[in-house]
Amino acid sequence: MTDSVTAAPNAAGNPLLAAWTMPFETPPFDAIRPEHFLPAFEQAFVDHAREVAAIVDDLAEPDFDNTITAWERAGKLLNRVAAVFYDLVSADSNPELLAIESEVALRMARHWNPIMMNAVLFGRVARLYHDSARLRLTREQARLLERTYTRMHRAGAGLDEAAKQRMGEINERLAQLGTTFSHHLLGDEQDFVLELGLDDLGGLSEGFIAGARAAAAERGLDGKIIVTLSRSSAEPFLQTSTRRDLREKVYRAFIARGDNGNANDNSAAIREILALREESAKLLGYPHFAAYRLEDSMAKTPEAVRGLLERVWVPARAKALADRDALQELVREEGGNFALAPWDWRYYAEKLRQQRANFDDAAIKPYLVLDNMIAAAFDVAHRLFGLTFAERKDVAVWHPDVRVWEVKDAKGDHKALFYGDYFARPSKRSGAWMTSLRDQQKLDGAVAPIVINVLNFARGAEGEPALLSPDDARTLFHEFGHGLHGMLSDVVYPTLSGTSVFTDFVELPSQLYEHWQQRPEVLRSFARHYQTGEPLPDELLQRFLAARRFNQGFATVEFLASALLDLEFHSQPAGSIADVREFEQRELDKIGMPAEIAMRHRPQQFGHIFSGGHYAAGYYSYMWSEVMDADAFGAFEEAGDIFDPAVARRLHDDIYASGGSRDPEEAYIAFRGRKPQVEALLRGRGLLTEPEAA
Repeated sequence: MTDSVTAAPNAAGNPLLAAWTMPFETPPFDAIRPEHFLPAFEQAFVDHAREVAAIVDDLAEPDFDNTITAWERAGKLLNRVAAVFYDLVSADSNPELLAIESEVALRMARHWNPIMMNAVLFGRVARLYHDSARLRLTREQARLLERTYTRMHRAGAGLDEAAKQRMGEINERLAQLGTTFSHHLLGDEQDFVLELGLDDLGGLSEGFIAGARAAAAERGLDGKIIVTLSRSSAEPFLQTSTRRDLREKVYRAFIARGDNGNANDNSAAIREILALREESAKLLGYPHFAAYRLEDSMAKTPEAVRGLLERVWVPARAKALADRDALQELVREEGGNFALAPWDWRYYAEKLRQQRANFDDAAIKPYLVLDNMIAAAFDVAHRLFGLTFAERKDVAVWHPDVRVWEVKDAKGDHKALFYGDYFARPSKRSGAWMTSLRDQQKLDGAVAPIVINVLNFARGAEGEPALLSPDDARTLFHEFGHGLHGMLSDVVYPTLSGTSVFTDFVELPSQLYEHWQQRPEVLRSFARHYQTGEPLPDELLQRFLAARRFNQGFATVEFLASALLDLEFHSQPAGSIADVREFEQRELDKIGMPAEIAMRHRPQQFGHIFSGGHYAAGYYSYMWSEVMDADAFGAFEEAGDIFDPAVARRLHDDIYASGGSRDPEEAYIAFRGRKPQVEALLRGRGLLTEPEAA
């Protein structure tokens, strides 16, 4: 059963408002146009406001059904219109959609502010929350009540009227600024193209050149070879190009996105965002935004986050500095009369890896065919959870690249739909992510989820498949892990569905799933040469596995620097950040950031924390979750079988299926039998510098 929405009264000619008759009630993407969205949002806002008003105006004593359940049932039309809209804005945008997004962001804030801060509604919720002991709620209901109360309280529902008004103004402005930030970033990414001549191709693989030709064709530059600021283009170029001058050009453009002093510069937006977040936190009684943000997380406090990051930073920095010295020696051995620079690191690190581990990415890429890695991700899900995947050609999609699979459970019953959008294009924002068009729930019958993975891989040469780097393949498994979190969800209430968990827990299912991609049991079956079909030679497999920890100092340092800066941005007084660049450099100097390494995300391109608030003061979450994922995979290793049925059942029940229906620490302990241990992370990254306890 799907989550049907009755056709709206003015649905004529607007597919967003009409009943969806596609298979599984999927969106009719082939019929949806930009001009359909504003009328659809308008109707959805009206419908939702009326549904909430009915709860507020109910004269009956508040109970779980007439308050919490009624709120859960409200907003179906708004949810589905917003899901389609934000999917298109991020995965297949155009100037019309981007212009509409600016208006929608403001309207969305203005719609939600009076709901989340409604005194009568909060009064009903608070009465239930404070009297919950006698309500005889299920565990999931108790969790939903607590989360509903907490969300309203943290939104400002308990403030006086003047403070509520100011909080509403702040929310509206933050919505506008987040949209502006993402538009600026996309603008800078679209504006840069480096055209390569035949003399500029030294070191570049045939696969990279084929992808660069395809990227040029996407931009109407048929026959050209280009480098773009997509990470899937820029990073391989920095890793393999022999042209040091061009590596510098690409590197400088890549790290300067949003920081060029042009119309797309994000520095002013950052300063205003930080000031508004600080003001909102203080309205709610917190000393700064980080304290506010982290109270409602597994970490709980900035001190706990800083403690983890600094514990990992010390060995990671030491490892990076040792690698730096080795890279500089390699430059000297080759006759280079220059100091190692940031645009040299990836290039010489690849050379050093070939020396030390006799391995380079180019050797394994022919065996990492995109379709085979998709099949591998599906096969792991089948062996762990009994899922099967059948491609559907009768479901409308937003771009010809998009593929759709029907997902069935071990009994053969429909479980979900899964959309995969894998290739980079100018209309898609950079990065990789999971989202959904519909979340799983069982409030009024079984509602099956519709889950999306969006990635930015380079295309293969004409007539040839796309080949992935090891990092690409790991990213595919990462996002599919998020997808499984949505597909396997088994809860009653939509608010608790799938990935609706704390930010520092949400990365556990995704990062944990990465472990299977690099296992010999998986690679031996699915890593096959794109031309011959021959399996990955065991000798090359062993060299790949041995080289996995290479350059981990660099990878850890570039991430941790971003996470620590995020924490400082949201812990220090916003008034002290008059110049974003100066603040950035001051903080990097404080932690001893190696000059040869750039942060993974400089502030002006740090969409995780400035395009919206989801990861603000929360970028550390990837590292927090990595402590858990490294520790969690150990349960399979201890069982002696990476597909052990008993461990897989606990993983399904306690992690993937439970969504936000239980406290995450409780869920993890139920799966693992204890709290996670940080040593597992250090060991996995090759950074364990002290002996383990006996």
